[in-house]
Amino acid sequence: MNNQKQQKPTLTGQRFKTRKRDEKERFDPTQFQESIVQGLNQTGSDLEAVAKFLDASGAKLDYRRYAETLFDILVAGGMLAPGGSISDDLTRTEFCLFTAQEDLETMQAYAQLLLFLKGFTESERNKLAMLTGILLANGNISAAVIGSLFNENVVKEGVSAAFAVKLFKSWIYERDINAVAVALRKVGMDNRLMELFPANKRSCEHFSKYFTDAGLKELSDFARNQEAIGSRKELQKELQEMMARGDNFKDIIAYVREEMKKTSISEQLMIGIVWSSVMSCVEWNKKEELVCEQSIKHLKQYSPLLKAFTSQGASEIILLVKIQEYCYDNIHFMKAFQKIVVLLYKADVLSEEAILKWYTEAHVAKGKSVFLEQMKKFVEWLKHAEEGKTIFF
Repeated sequence: MNNQKQQKPTLTGQRFKTRKRDEKERFDPTQFQESIVQGLNQTGSDLEAVAKFLDASGAKLDYRRYAETLFDILVAGGMLAPGGSISDDLTRTEFCLFTAQEDLETMQAYAQLLLFLKGFTESERNKLAMLTGILLANGNISAAVIGSLFNENVVKEGVSAAFAVKLFKSWIYERDINAVAVALRKVGMDNRLMELFPANKRSCEHFSKYFTDAGLKELSDFARNQEAIGSRKELQKELQEMMARGDNFKDIIAYVREEMKKTSISEQLMIGIVWSSVMSCVEWNKKEELVCEQSIKHLKQYSPLLKAFTSQGASEIILLVKIQEYCYDNIHFMKAFQKIVVLLYKADVLSEEAILKWYTEAHVAKGKSVFLEQMKKFVEWLKHAEEGKTIFF
């Protein structure tokens, strides 16, 4: 009998490591702060370099998860403790809103940098947008901060338009569309609202539908009106260039009529544009009598162009009012009003009916007494011309 103790069999072969279960990443705002602050301190004070650093870091650091921490750093230089104080235990950055220069240009740059980041949640962006609208309504900040919404990256992500909806709703609720329009014009933003959308969606139709559906029809109407004003300015510029080149009247009239169709401009609006374009070509002379002589000669030359856009009585009245305003605003023409009207009457641009209506009811306040006095004899002649009682020409 073998007394030797038999060894137990053992398993042999490849040993496998047990796979760890996926573990949820620990929330560590302190580590996030250290990474951001270190990068900011190395970047320096150049805003463009800082923006590039933050943009590049977004690929590896979870901005959405640490949005509040990121906001604290960029505004106050470090993560805020309860009560609003900044802990001295953590590394701070001097690159922050609170240590920046106290001037509007710097503040606008910071606003652009903050809104450039897409890491905030939709709810956080909505809150920021509504707060911005309230601050704008109260005059606490300049409307220039809206310029940050035109950043290409933010526009491409669709953040700009959504942010603008909340911002303008809040702003208009606190004030009204007229106050918003004034503020936008002051900073040259009134003609840029279409830029809230990518280039392929940058049209009146898309803008109008988007903001009307969002409950902002007044903003939609404002933008459409600004677009129309921009089109009219471009048309007037082209018209003046055609006149300066000495283009044939037939070509000019055909071009203007085509633009009227494309942009839905009425004849009443167009005659004002044509008048302004014609008078922009007048060569000024310091002597009043020479100015009048030159202007009469100039208008006689361009009367076929004016005639082409006064086919309606309302257009004639608009032209008469434009002439009245022009003569009042340009002192050398104060005595030329009657001569201009008579010239255009003889050229078949203005009718007897339109002149009489202007004289009795359609004139404006500018220089009223002076111009009505100038026109008195001619109006009398118009009233009695058929009776042969007076001869004016």
